[in-house]
Amino acid sequence: MTDTAARAQQRVELVRDNTAERLALAQDFYHADPGRFRRYGHAELSFMRWSAARGVLEPESSDPAGSPWWRSVNGMLLRDKVEAGLLATDTSGSASNRRVQYWLEFIRQPSPTRWYRAHNASIVAGYLTYEGLAAQEIKVERFMMNVALIRVLYTHAMLANPRLALGPLAFLGPRLVDPRHRSVKSFLDLGRSFPREYPVPGPVEEVVLAEHALARMLDYGLIAPRLPLLYEFAATALEEPRLTSLLDAGVPAYVWPHEDRSVWFVGNTGPHLRAIARMTGVRLLWEPSPFRRPYPKARG
Repeated sequence: MTDTAARAQQRVELVRDNTAERLALAQDFYHADPGRFRRYGHAELSFMRWSAARGVLEPESSDPAGSPWWRSVNGMLLRDKVEAGLLATDTSGSASNRRVQYWLEFIRQPSPTRWYRAHNASIVAGYLTYEGLAAQEIKVERFMMNVALIRVLYTHAMLANPRLALGPLAFLGPRLVDPRHRSVKSFLDLGRSFPREYPVPGPVEEVVLAEHALARMLDYGLIAPRLPLLYEFAATALEEPRLTSLLDAGVPAYVWPHEDRSVWFVGNTGPHLRAIARMTGVRLLWEPSPFRRPYPKARG
């Protein structure tokens, strides 16, 4: 670990057991240079506030206890950003990993594409690093983890590879998910999809069927039919080939056993979902997909 990485780790450890201070540290990154990238924090900070409201960021010693997995993934995101922020003012140091380098490139030359690459690289690394902690969560929580992942990968594609994400409606993508605009929260907000409680009460099938209509349209009508190509795109864009292993024959499979695949087909019905899928160039998940042509090169 480099000296800068160690300093970043120490800074994050100071807020580890205080949710309000975690939020403040996350905000500090975007407020460090308000004129250049303050607005980029809309979606990330909104998701973090939702996580805080659920209680998942609370320490394990609290009553009720928080989630070791959600806390750890959030901690990795914070560490990467803090280290990059330190390196931005100390040019003698070097990034301890590729994710930090992505964040540093964003700080030096902010752009929506650079933000998504840095943010998603940190999130994906958290998923891959803390699979053991994820396995300790109940099924509903693991379902939510998968939904959160496909949403953030899809939103990145809407900006960097809109043809993959929206087919003939590609022109809409970059306008809708620019991280500087509040509209991006509509795609990353899980508050419309799942209860705020932690852990979520009830069987996963009931939670899926209770999902908001617009959220179901996004998850099943737009994202689900594109998952194999979406994960391939993200693996390339983030330089993380292990990402494609988190699918099981086109179905989300992060800490998700093959015998439970049927859950992903619950609620995946209806002519409106079929129409939305075909309008954007694909078919629903259980139908053979014609969307097999190579996707365009992502924007730089």
